[in-house]
Order: sequence, then C-alpha cells, then structure tokens
Amino acid sequence: MASAPFGVASPLVNLAVTVEGDAVTSIRLHGRATRPAETPLERQVAQELTEYFEGRRSQFAVRCAPKGTSFERRCWDALLAIPYGETRTYGEIARGLGNPEGARAVGSANHKNPIPIIIPCHRVVNTGGGLGGYGGGLDLKRRLLALEQTRAPALGS
Repeated sequence: MASAPFGVASPLVNLAVTVEGDAVTSIRLHGRATRPAETPLERQVAQELTEYFEGRRSQFAVRCAPKGTSFERRCWDALLAIPYGETRTYGEIARGLGNPEGARAVGSANHKNPIPIIIPCHRVVNTGGGLGGYGGGLDLKRRLLALEQTRAPALGS
C-alpha cells in the first residue's frame, strides 16, 4: 500500500514523493506534501535527493518501481543508463530500443515518467540540442541540466 506523499524541498523545486513497500513509486515536481520523511526508506530518499541537488550525488541507490507499460519501462530503463551530466536525444533512445522511428513514442514515455529526477527524463533533448518538453517546465529542465553540467567534473562522472 502506498503511503501519503512526503515532501522534499530543494533550491530548484519542491517534490512530493510517494513510496510503496520498499520502493519509490512517484515524484511530483512542484508537488505539495503535508508531512516530512518519516520511515527509514523515506529518509533515505530525501537524503539522496538532497545530495543530488547539492551536487554531491550523481546516482541514486533507492529502488524505484514505476508503473507503466512494458515499452514505457524499457524507455525509463534507458534513461537510467544516461550518465550524469550527459544528454541523449529522443531518437538515440528510440534507436537503442530497436525502434529507429520511435522518437515520439519515447517522448510520450518520458512525459509519463512517474519518477522524474531519479529516472532522469530531463537528460533527453531534441536532435540539435533543443530542450524538447519537460513535465516540470523548461526552466526547471534547463536548471537540472546546468546543475549536472557544473557538478559532473567534481563528481568524476
């Protein structure tokens, strides 16, 4: 059973995080939550997100259990393979999934990503480097990419 969302504040965005069992199941960008992290898992998630926003974490250790179609989950797995501080295009992700004409389908899966930040859909851009879309808004996407660009060398990524 999912718990009520708990809040994680950062300099970039407030998050409402939901866990179910031993895994994160959703993060709402610009989300409102009425309680702090309470369980050991919730505190771990909050700590890892805080470390990410402080530039001290490039990979997350918490388990995620996103709900989606088989194709969406394959897309989200591909996002997890994008190194911190780097980007890939929608087309590159589609080709990697064996569907060279599937850039729009990848974009749709990104839009449905229930665990942004941890599953880094912000690292996917248009061919030519245009930002494309982002559920949290393009300003937030720009800021997340900038955070990773400025921190990547320090983290050895």
